[in-house]
Amino acid sequence: MRVTALMMAMVLAGPALAQDAQPAPAPAAAAPTPETAPEAAPAKPGTYAEKDVLGAAENVFGKGAEGLADIVRKTFKDRGQPNAYIVGKEAGGAIIVGVRYGSGMLYHKVEGERKVHWTGPSVGFDIGGDGSKVFALVYNLNDTEELYRRYPAAEGKAYVIGGFTANYLQRDNVVIVPIKLGVGWRLGLNAGYMKFSKKGRILPF
Repeated sequence: MRVTALMMAMVLAGPALAQDAQPAPAPAAAAPTPETAPEAAPAKPGTYAEKDVLGAAENVFGKGAEGLADIVRKTFKDRGQPNAYIVGKEAGGAIIVGVRYGSGMLYHKVEGERKVHWTGPSVGFDIGGDGSKVFALVYNLNDTEELYRRYPAAEGKAYVIGGFTANYLQRDNVVIVPIKLGVGWRLGLNAGYMKFSKKGRILPF
C-alpha cells in the first residue's frame, strides 16, 4: 500500500515538476548598434589626406567656419587628394576692369615649401576693392617649377558653399582650386586667369 501511494503521489506531482523544469526563456537579442560614418581615406603616397587639408584650411579661415568642410569635401570628391596646397592673402580692386595681387606659401608633399606670388586681371561690372585670405588645393604638380605660369579659369567650374567660393584653374594636367571666403561670384565669373611667379610683379598681365 505504501508503494502504491508513493507511486500515485509521483504521478500527480509529475506535471508540476515538468513545469518547474522548463528552461528559462532566452534573453532578447541586443539591438544592433548603428554603424559609424566611414573615416576619410588616408593619404596616398605623395599626397595630402582630406583631414590634413581641412586642418590647414581651418588654420586660415578659422576652425568650424561654416561651409568650409563642405567645400573641401566636394573638391576631394571631384578631384581626389592633392599633392600640394597654397596658403596666402590677396587684395584687389575693379572699375569694370580689375586686378588682383596675392602672395603666400606653397606646401608640396614631396618638394617642401616655396614662396609664391600671383596676379590676375578681371573683367566685369563690379566697382570697389576687397581683400581676402586664400587657400588653394593643387593637383598633379609633379615639379614645383610648373606652378610659375599662367592658369586660365576652367569654364563652368565655379561654385559657392556657405559663403566660400571655389573655382578651377587649369593648365595642361595641373589643376589649382583657390578657395576664398566672402568674395561672391566675382572670382568665379570675372577672373580670366591667375599668373603665378617667384617674385612680386607690378603688372598683373
